[in-house]
Amino acid sequence: MANVTTPLTSPLKKNATSAEVSAHQVINSPEFKKLVAKRWTVSALLLTSLFVIYYGFILLIANNRAAMSQKIGEVTTLAIPVGIAVIAVAFVLTAIYVVWANASYDPEVERLKGQLKP
Repeated sequence: MANVTTPLTSPLKKNATSAEVSAHQVINSPEFKKLVAKRWTVSALLLTSLFVIYYGFILLIANNRAAMSQKIGEVTTLAIPVGIAVIAVAFVLTAIYVVWANASYDPEVERLKGQLKP
């Protein structure tokens, strides 16, 4: 199946096709820029949260070894459940991103992609 497009005059490119012009218009649209900014904001917040939790755990072990080495069972120290909690929080943050992307980001991407069709 051949994709047939008609050449248009465009300030962007000599002999640009309608799909290329549409793609350029979508990419430069305020809606697309807002979507990209929102994705970066959500990603940055989740990443920052994960880094603070992970490096907080590492710093807690390094700076308060006595507290982290307290026994909470016969052989288990406090650091073990705290470490497991850090891993669990990473899974939760990933799940938050997936739910957000499926509910908000992906439908908006599909809507914008729909604008590319002639």
